[in-house]
Amino acid sequence: MTSQTLNITETLISQLQTLPPEQQQMVVNFVEFLVQKHAQSQPSQKKQRIVGLHEGMGWISDDFNEPLPDEFWMGE
Repeated sequence: MTSQTLNITETLISQLQTLPPEQQQMVVNFVEFLVQKHAQSQPSQKKQRIVGLHEGMGWISDDFNEPLPDEFWMGE
């Protein structure tokens, strides 16, 4: 910990101790919120991809590249 961090921590603790328990709990809730928000903003570790895991599970229709009929585009 740096001296600046220690000073901030000491200041927070001393000020927190002056608050009534209900407000102390509000501070704890807010800090937990900030921790969660910070964790969500951090890039998550990507899962390792497994080659061939879903092999054969997908298919493409034989007419996939065929043009769509005019009725499709005209909304008929």
